[in-house]
This record gives sequence, C-alpha cells and structure tokens, in this order.
Amino acid sequence: MNDLTVAVSGATGYAGGEVLRLLSTHPHLNVTTVCGHSTAGEKLGRHQPHLPRFSDLVIQESTAEVLAGHDVVILALPHGQSGQIASELESTSPDTLIVDLAADHRLISASAWEKFYGSEHQGTWTYGLPELLTADGTKQREALKSTNRIAVPGCNVTAVSLGLAPLIQAGLAAPAGLNAVLANGVSGAGKALKPHLTAAEVLGNASPYGTGGTHRHVPEIEQNLNGVIGADAADGPTRISFTPTLVPMARGILATITADFGDRIWKGKHEEITAEARVEQIRQTFDDAYADEPFVRVLPDGQWPRTSSTTGSNLAHIQFTVDERAEKILVVVALDNLVRGTAGQALQSIHLALGLDETTALPLEGVAP
Repeated sequence: MNDLTVAVSGATGYAGGEVLRLLSTHPHLNVTTVCGHSTAGEKLGRHQPHLPRFSDLVIQESTAEVLAGHDVVILALPHGQSGQIASELESTSPDTLIVDLAADHRLISASAWEKFYGSEHQGTWTYGLPELLTADGTKQREALKSTNRIAVPGCNVTAVSLGLAPLIQAGLAAPAGLNAVLANGVSGAGKALKPHLTAAEVLGNASPYGTGGTHRHVPEIEQNLNGVIGADAADGPTRISFTPTLVPMARGILATITADFGDRIWKGKHEEITAEARVEQIRQTFDDAYADEPFVRVLPDGQWPRTSSTTGSNLAHIQFTVDERAEKILVVVALDNLVRGTAGQALQSIHLALGLDETTALPLEGVAP
C-alpha cells in the first residue's frame, strides 16, 4: 500500500505525542501535518523533543481547512473542541478517516451525554475497542472494518471493559453491584498546567477524583457492559461504582474490579461445584475471549499485573481470583493509559478501517525498569 497522509490535531499534548511516537516508524501511514492552537507557527520539536523524526514540522492551526484533504485525521483534542472540528470535517471531507481520541462521539445515549458532559450530543461513531465482545457473538473489530469514523474509548473504560465484559456476557459476574477503583498516572489528566497536577501536589500523594458516580467514564463503561448482553446502552442492568485515584506516576492504570457472582456461577446451591471449578470456569471464559488477541494477556496463575510491566506497550495485562468468603470475583487489569488506553487502540482501529494488519508498528514489549 502506498503511503497514506495523516494529520494529527493536538500534536503537542500527551495523547497526540503518543500517536506520533507510534506513527514514527509506521510503514504505511505518513504524518504530513501537525496542528495546535497557541503553539501554531512553532516547530514541533520544541514541544515534543522526544520525537526527532517530526521535530522540524511546523505546527499549524487546528482548523477543518488545514485538516481537510488528508487520508487520516486524528483529533487529540479536549471534548467539545474535537466535536466542533469533526462536524466541519464531516461535511468537507466525507471520505477521510476521522479518529476522535476525545469523548465527543463515544456515547450512544444523547441523554447520558447531556447528563455527564452538560452539552449537546455530537452523535455516535464506531467504537474503537477491537476486542470488545458484542451480543451477537462477534467482536467490535468487525464493525471497525467498514467505517471511516472512529471514537476511541476512554483509558479507564478500556481497562474496566476488558476486565469485565467476558464475565458478564458469560453470566459469571452480575452486571449490577460492580465496583472499580483505579490508580491512574498523572498523564491521564492531560498536559495543561493545573495546580493539583504539579509535582508539589502529586509526589508522595494519592487522591481520588470523580467520586460518587460523577466521573464521565461511568456511562461509557455501563454502555459497553450492557452491550455485551444486548441490553439498552443507558438503561440496561449494568451499574458500577467507579473511583479513579491519582497516584504519583507519569503513566499507567491499575484497575481493581470486584463483581458479585452471576447467575451461572455457584452461589452455595450446588455443593458439587468446587472452588477450583469456579476458578477454572472463569479462566476458560477469559481464554475463550482473549487467547487469540495479540494485545490482551491473561497472566499465568499467581502472577499479578503491574503498571511498570505495561509501560510503553500496547498490551493489557489481566489476572483474577475468587473471594469465596465474600462471594466476589476480583479482576485486576494493568495498562499504559497513553498506549493501550489511547494511541495504541486508535492505531489498531485505523488499521482495521484501512484493511491493514492490526498489529502493524504496535509494541508488545514494555520498558523496564
């Protein structure tokens, strides 16, 4: 395939920079344009010095006019800004593959969007999580093969959805009463200077945010988990208590998730089913979902996910156990929020939409120590 031109809007941010890093050695996707706002007119190398391949590219204004005409446009912008530019691009560049890293096009329910984001819903694009199970027995990968509009999931959402979707679809975990607590690296909050993200506030500290069901990733998680059982995106049975916590690391997510036993797992009624059998039932369910997936790894027995093992990698690491006394399933997921949680799965989705090998230029190996 000949080189396809790519424009990245929001190129000076963390997500934009990670997209560019992954594209820097891509054999088919050629970055020709980088865009920003206050940095327009400057060279990218001043803001992303770790990307020497693109250091001499001059940052252009993030406008639909500048972005139009490229084969692929990646919008690494805050929600709201992304939706506005996307709306203009859709009318001027109907054949361009547009990929939105923000939240503007992720939700199906307009009322859920308005409740959690407080603005007008921008519409729903094809969801960019290839491994997500669907109610018809396929995966989201199939939908991505025939689209030119992609909404990339939230990084927290990716971790929780990958950890729970197979268990809920199989009836092993109950969709209601879910709980997830996530340790998040600071890069997930973006690059804008904010007092609570300075070193003086973050180092030696851990603090929750988006508590009490207010975080904007809640409806997206529930949408995904309702979808695996064919329930309504916003009014299905899934309910999750979701609490992200800011911790002093640059990148990474460690999601600790608990779920009640579902209808298909023993609740004390069938004594012939042993604890070992329940564990095997869960492991088989994860294997059925992910054994052939290049970017999801269920770890061997006794090995637990660590954020440091996923740094720089497009792999999500998963492990589980059963809390017999509490009749709960515990799932732990680790991933790099900027790679597997954002830029990596954006590139996976782009490959599928363009008919390329899904794994092209995506790293499996992490960086250690």
